Amino acid sequence: MSNRTNQRHQARTRRHRRVRKKVVGTAERPRLAVFRSNRHISAQVIDDERGHTLASASTLEADLAGAVTGNVEAAKKIGELIAARAKDAGVSQVVFDRGGFLYHGRVAAVADAARSAGLDF
Repeated sequence: MSNRTNQRHQARTRRHRRVRKKVVGTAERPRLAVFRSNRHISAQVIDDERGHTLASASTLEADLAGAVTGNVEAAKKIGELIAARAKDAGVSQVVFDRGGFLYHGRVAAVADAARSAGLDF
């Protein structure tokens, strides 16, 4: 890793630690965690008390293969997909964990799509 890349990663890790001090998923209100890379985006609904992932969605999945995966449109699809899978798992309320990423662009698109698909946060 180059020095600049390492500094960015360390800054995101510091932001993520700061966010995670306050954002904790429970059985009643699990955590919607978002991870963004340059090419892909993924989201998980996590119960931190038990340490279980209740639902997940990613652009790495086979049904999204072949499409462009690193843009806002793909992030919206992931938001809708994670909301549907969370509802199937019996989850309607979550707390949002942006994972140390700034709340704009693809991260905000996942959140907005999940809200419009019925998740409450």
